[in-house]
Amino acid sequence: MTIPVSRDIPDVLGPAKLGPITLRNRIIKAATFEGATPDAVVSDRLIEYHRRPAAGGVGMTTVAYLAVAPEGRTERRQIWMRPEAIPGLRRLTDAVHAEGAAISAQIGHAGPVADAKSNGQPALAPGRLFNPISMKMTRAATEADVGRITRAHGDAARIAVEAGFDAVEIHLGHNYFASSFLSPKINKRRDRYGGSLANRARVARGMARAVREAVGDRLAVTAKLNMDDGVPGGIWLDESLQVAQWLQEDGRLDALELTAGSSLLNPMYLFRGEAPIPEFAATFPQPQRLGVQLIGKKFLIGYPYREAFLLESARQFRAALDLPLILLGGITTRDTMDTAMAEGFEFVAMGRALLREPDLIRRIEQDRATKSLCIHCNRCMPTIYSGTRCVLVEPASGALALPDRTGRP
Repeated sequence: MTIPVSRDIPDVLGPAKLGPITLRNRIIKAATFEGATPDAVVSDRLIEYHRRPAAGGVGMTTVAYLAVAPEGRTERRQIWMRPEAIPGLRRLTDAVHAEGAAISAQIGHAGPVADAKSNGQPALAPGRLFNPISMKMTRAATEADVGRITRAHGDAARIAVEAGFDAVEIHLGHNYFASSFLSPKINKRRDRYGGSLANRARVARGMARAVREAVGDRLAVTAKLNMDDGVPGGIWLDESLQVAQWLQEDGRLDALELTAGSSLLNPMYLFRGEAPIPEFAATFPQPQRLGVQLIGKKFLIGYPYREAFLLESARQFRAALDLPLILLGGITTRDTMDTAMAEGFEFVAMGRALLREPDLIRRIEQDRATKSLCIHCNRCMPTIYSGTRCVLVEPASGALALPDRTGRP
């Protein structure tokens, strides 16, 4: 259904304030792993990856993701925020700004999702648990670890300022470090970081405080928060909504992006659609490859795809919060964007559709009836290890190519 844009409903293609910055429109390219940093610093491919949607019309693009510490990477080739990374990050932000878009740095610590084998350092979690990615046990984070990682978020935010970013997005979702503490399934601690929801939320709230104190009003500060983990015993809407209310009361965030799913326990809950198990298996060496082939259907569970598939849950947050909200999940058409605006969301975030067509927003500006060519096959997901791309446009890793309007490279 098409919802007409009136004076009471913001124009999704019009300028919008996000904290101290102004975006040219309300469309954000969501943080999606680029697989484009083989030396853990910015590459030309990473710059082009973000320049294309910037040239294609988004208001802001989000770099995913910039670890706050070496052991916080999901694997060793990811960028972690340190002085040596600044020159490359500055080249990246300059390239995006030259296209008229803003750029956000998603910062975080992968916690139990980190690949300890790749990083050469133990993955940290609220307690010991098995990580199927590295086939290793995590180490229980000490209070000193929590304090160090919290401070590292502030340090990473300062680097983002120096590198020319317009915003930072704190990763509080997907059972990464902060999210794993929020999860009653994962967090069995009996100290001040476990037990009650108030205790489990200390890490997330502390990170937001550290980042805001580090940047003041120089950058916009957002966070990505799970509405639910999609896992029995994990965090659910009632608890997540309370955490969101606390974050709002704390006053450190300019907006909240609502997400769902667990990269550790149920990754497809966020993406929806078919799970590309054969393609995922092919990216792993043995014996992990055989493991993915044998138990992939239990770990990579397919869910039906539909437009705005997180909207129903997100409505509950919209009804209870005054904080600006970013709607994520199946946003591919102007009609869906207008629906989000009509329901009170301030921004929308897009992922796979922009990977398929980086110029989609420009095309929607020209013709509101434009339909995305993304078929949500999810075969882009396994390419995060070799250079994230739409395999229907760019079958093999190599030079990036823009599709024409028919979808042909």
